[in-house]
Amino acid sequence: MDEQVAHKINAFFAKYPERQFDGGHLLASANEELPGIIHLIDGQVRQYDISTQGNEVVVNVFKPPAFFPMSWAMTHTPNRYFFETSSPVRAHIVPSEDAIQFLRDNPDVTFDLLSRVYSGLEGLQRRMAHLMGGTARTRVLYELITEAKRFGKQRPNGEYVIDMHEDELARRAGLTRETVNREMMALKRAKLVSVDHKQLIICDLPLLEQELGEDL
Repeated sequence: MDEQVAHKINAFFAKYPERQFDGGHLLASANEELPGIIHLIDGQVRQYDISTQGNEVVVNVFKPPAFFPMSWAMTHTPNRYFFETSSPVRAHIVPSEDAIQFLRDNPDVTFDLLSRVYSGLEGLQRRMAHLMGGTARTRVLYELITEAKRFGKQRPNGEYVIDMHEDELARRAGLTRETVNREMMALKRAKLVSVDHKQLIICDLPLLEQELGEDL
């Protein structure tokens, strides 16, 4: 993000009180009115739906400096998702009308937001392709790679540490816990991943990407 754009965004949202939430806090439920536009300072928020079988289906995970859900604010569509903190969160919550006016007054911020939306859309389309046409293995691989790139902490030896347990991985991949466990066991035997104090370790990210390849 451009430094000037980042400064404008931070200055605008800083006009509103900072809010703090514990991990697991439900910011909004499906079919409920959202409290406003949420600007993340620290922490993560996941957006998900509940399937007819009662399973969570994770749609997106937001991290700083995201502000969302702008689609709801701009189109006035009903909220169909749950928004829940995945970790302790610090955030500003702004009336949607104020956020819309801010974008109208700052086309450089709007262009930056649009660029990030299209980047996210590309990833979402790729994810949908794997969910719809991939195998359990490719779906797990894709989620691990995406998580490592977006949220992973890289160690000096090149490994990536992911703060995510297998239950969450199953929700992201749209698979059962048992299926994910079976696929993870195979990846552990191949020394592509490991587990350290309930954290997932990507041992060799380029090799994991090679394993995924371009096929579904």
